Amino acid sequence: MRLSICTDAMSDLSFTDMLDKCVKLGVEGLEMTGGGWSRAPHFRADELLKDKGLLNRKLKEIAARGLEIAALNCSANALDPGLMGQRHRLEMEQTIRLAGDIGVKKIVTMSGLPEAAPGDSVPNWLVYTKSWPDEMPERDRYQWQDRAFPLWHELVKLATEVGVEKIALENFSAMLVWNPETLFRLRNEVGPMVGMNLDPSHLFWMGADPIAGARALGDAIHHVHGKDTRIERGMADVNGLLELRDVTDVANRAWNYVAVGAGHDLQWWKEFFSVVGMQGYNDWVSLEMEDFTMSTNAGIQSSIDALQASILR
Repeated sequence: MRLSICTDAMSDLSFTDMLDKCVKLGVEGLEMTGGGWSRAPHFRADELLKDKGLLNRKLKEIAARGLEIAALNCSANALDPGLMGQRHRLEMEQTIRLAGDIGVKKIVTMSGLPEAAPGDSVPNWLVYTKSWPDEMPERDRYQWQDRAFPLWHELVKLATEVGVEKIALENFSAMLVWNPETLFRLRNEVGPMVGMNLDPSHLFWMGADPIAGARALGDAIHHVHGKDTRIERGMADVNGLLELRDVTDVANRAWNYVAVGAGHDLQWWKEFFSVVGMQGYNDWVSLEMEDFTMSTNAGIQSSIDALQASILR
């Protein structure tokens, strides 16, 4: 496995300064965003599709430093029933096309989340029981069969046409795909191009074991994010793990995204990467930095130290 970084963590830096910092940090790969919720500070798909000169200059700068593009990311909700959904779908398609143009074989994104019934205006994450009320089975069927399956058949078709080989869906909350079971529900419909971007941080706060999740996923692991979560002592015991506070309100949350090693020790991370490797995954591990308990620079450096000490090489 090789270490890459989600470059949005350095969104305050210019493209050139970001590359120079990656070299100093000792990472080998770049996971850059093409659009979606990110403002895509370093590698906007729509901009680069229109300006081949700019694209070629950026690719030359990457190659000159011995870096590689690990994946293009477009974290988005293309199933949102409003204007955002239309924009996100366009930007996902643009990111896929850009990947095809430059020979990048992997897209990291999210499954999306639609409304619960025709005419609804907002997405609806149906994680309460399917047994009640009586309308729940139809809402579940509508979200998957009428909304998600058609979109993903089309995106897989596009990816195939342009030469992308893997689409890795992050197991993120408020998405149709948020754990191994829901990943297989989509994968069994649209095919093995769709797999999981296994991000342990989300499974931690959901109460799952990412190591057990890796075993269940097997060869459906398409990408891995190096990101940790700490369940805060004494806080989660009161209100549980469904946290509604802002991610910056770190002192009052039941759990926080933290630098790798600040939630689980290196023994845990070594076992995790060992099991991931046992499933046949030997590709990029991308550091994603969302720790608001420390400075970004401190979080990046401590996470890289932990990942370099624990990933398989």
